[in-house]
Amino acid sequence: MLKINNSVFGNDRSFDALYPEHIQMLSRKHWTPLAIALKAAKYLALPKAKVLDIGSGIGKFCLSAAHDHPDTIFYDVEQRQNLVHLAEKAAELTSVSNAHFIHANITQINFKEFDHFYYYNSFYENLDQLNSIDNRIETSIDLYLYYCQYLYTELLDKPAGTRLVTFQSLEQEIPSCYKLVESSHGKLLKMWIKDL
Repeated sequence: MLKINNSVFGNDRSFDALYPEHIQMLSRKHWTPLAIALKAAKYLALPKAKVLDIGSGIGKFCLSAAHDHPDTIFYDVEQRQNLVHLAEKAAELTSVSNAHFIHANITQINFKEFDHFYYYNSFYENLDQLNSIDNRIETSIDLYLYYCQYLYTELLDKPAGTRLVTFQSLEQEIPSCYKLVESSHGKLLKMWIKDL
């Protein structure tokens, strides 16, 4: 397969061009902007750490983060198989080897296997069903609340020092033991760490 020049990581338009047009059209609403991904990754990327992107879509965060931080291992979990396939194809095209893609629902993931987490409010499409990615999965307010509570419980169980980055989060999934370290981009991007 033809490899793509790493200049695709230079801007959102170049990166999004890795994907089919209908996927590119979703970028502004559903995929992490590269500027956000790079700032988030800088906080999460500790050597040998395993970072999980919760509800990763096409893998934009993990691919760009993995490209910039080869000593950190990035994982995506995404429940849409077609998006996982697109992420895997993009990883192959860009020769990124430290990003891995998991086809699963977040409730099927063992959080103990990961050190730090990135969350771009992937549950929100349960509230904003008119702007959902597609109709391949069930969405509802009840599912939004269920997923937020599930993530809250899993984050609560993580050890002190666990790092979390949220982007456009309503913060219902963040336990009070996570302290805000930094915020930027109009307070839409927030870096957290779990206290003792």
